[in-house]
Amino acid sequence: MKNALQEELDVEKIMAPESSIERRLLDEPSFRRGLLWGKPRFGHPEGKIVLHIREVLDNIDQLNITDNERHQLRLIAYAHDTFKYQEIKGHPRDWSQHHGKIARRFMTQYSDDSTILDIIDLHDEAYYSWRHTHVYRDSLRGQNRLESLLNQIGANIQLYYLFFKCDTRTGDKNQSPLKWFENNVPGIDIVDF
Repeated sequence: MKNALQEELDVEKIMAPESSIERRLLDEPSFRRGLLWGKPRFGHPEGKIVLHIREVLDNIDQLNITDNERHQLRLIAYAHDTFKYQEIKGHPRDWSQHHGKIARRFMTQYSDDSTILDIIDLHDEAYYSWRHTHVYRDSLRGQNRLESLLNQIGANIQLYYLFFKCDTRTGDKNQSPLKWFENNVPGIDIVDF
């Protein structure tokens, strides 16, 4: 029997799985728990992670990309924020417990595609680079963080950018990090939707 929250949100209908991996993920209790976690907050007025992911998937639908890129971006979208409920935020912060790292570890059971795993892991790094530069006024730390991201992502920078754009164009997120990224990262083809 479904609990009240599951009855209120039809996860399968919202997520509209397109592959066997996506369907298997929705059957995992820890994954489902993450999808149903969250309440409205700045950047995420939709509240529940599943509703945020739906917005990201809708953005992916607007891209003119290959079937493989679509498959990769959808898996990244499915997993990228799903483990926020397990993240430990303390001071000093333990970055090994960031939700992207938790999601990466979980997704190794479902994919050995290093591009997917790297982007899941690093999906917030562009934002953190911008934040160090423009919010904390520590341009050296921001630049170092950006350079580290670019080195780790390497040739997959376009796919990273597409995901970053699809993720940032949701809710009421600040668009400044995306504009900064588009203006400061060489080698990406800017897309609009």
